[in-house]
Amino acid sequence: MTAPATAPDHSAATTAPAGALSQLIQAALDKGDSYQRIADRAIDPDSGETVSKPYLQRVVKNPPVNPPTVPMMKAIAEALRKPYERIQEATASQWLMYEATEMSGYDEDVRVIVAHLAGKTPRDKRRWRRMIEAEEQAAREIDE
Repeated sequence: MTAPATAPDHSAATTAPAGALSQLIQAALDKGDSYQRIADRAIDPDSGETVSKPYLQRVVKNPPVNPPTVPMMKAIAEALRKPYERIQEATASQWLMYEATEMSGYDEDVRVIVAHLAGKTPRDKRRWRRMIEAEEQAAREIDE
């Protein structure tokens, strides 16, 4: 005789993985920062707009429906000491499910090199990495 399978417990809370911006704020907390210290630093240098401690707590624990505004993202970037573009990408990921794949800030040569390396095997990538690092080490030694 076999025992009947137990029905799933629908009363148990299921937690969705934290969004990208939530994770950035949580990482700062994990390193010893506090919501209050983050909020104290969260000032947009252009507009002066601030982000409150309760707002930061909501982003981590129960994200609001609407994403932060541009001035709020700039304030959060200041507070977390991260580039604005990183906060913008995290916000797009968390609220729009958009993952940035563009290599902004790099010239065409770097983008072409990365595109070529993307198709290589892991072994080949390690070899290319070692060659690049060896070239950098040689350049440092020459400059000494």
